[in-house]
Amino acid sequence: MAGAASAAGPGFTLRPATAADLDAVLIIERVSFSDPPWSRRSFASLLDDPRVRFTVACAPEVAGYVVTWRVADEGEVANLAVAPDRRRQGIGQMLLDAAMVEAVAAGARSLYLEVRESNRAARALYGGRGFRAMGRRPSYYRNPVEDALLLRYQVAPAPTPAPTPAVR
Repeated sequence: MAGAASAAGPGFTLRPATAADLDAVLIIERVSFSDPPWSRRSFASLLDDPRVRFTVACAPEVAGYVVTWRVADEGEVANLAVAPDRRRQGIGQMLLDAAMVEAVAAGARSLYLEVRESNRAARALYGGRGFRAMGRRPSYYRNPVEDALLLRYQVAPAPTPAPTPAVR
């Protein structure tokens, strides 16, 4: 997806974020997270970083976004949010699916993320895509104070080829 827009679902398109999307992304960020939200500078710094995928879902306005990055053979879903009036329309699923496909295609063998323990909707989304709890970060979130669950998606290993029988 590294350039052109891609079809996502009924009425939605996924495409790489641009500087023109930052105002909309910041609005979604601020209404979605109670901890200190990411800043404009944080989002802007991602736009030209080749290790980062910053994708928006549009209909035609920005309705959601996902930020992922990869280091060696590991990826992280660093941020995913959908505008409140666009939730429950499959946008989060489309964004997460696209992020997972891109990370695996780029060589990630596992993907990680943190999620608020109380965020049942997000946990259901991630669990439905194969993310499993592998740890806890006590008091990770500050407003309100709450643990984060550390989740991991493990890419299935490639099948091992059967040994070739010796020819006599």
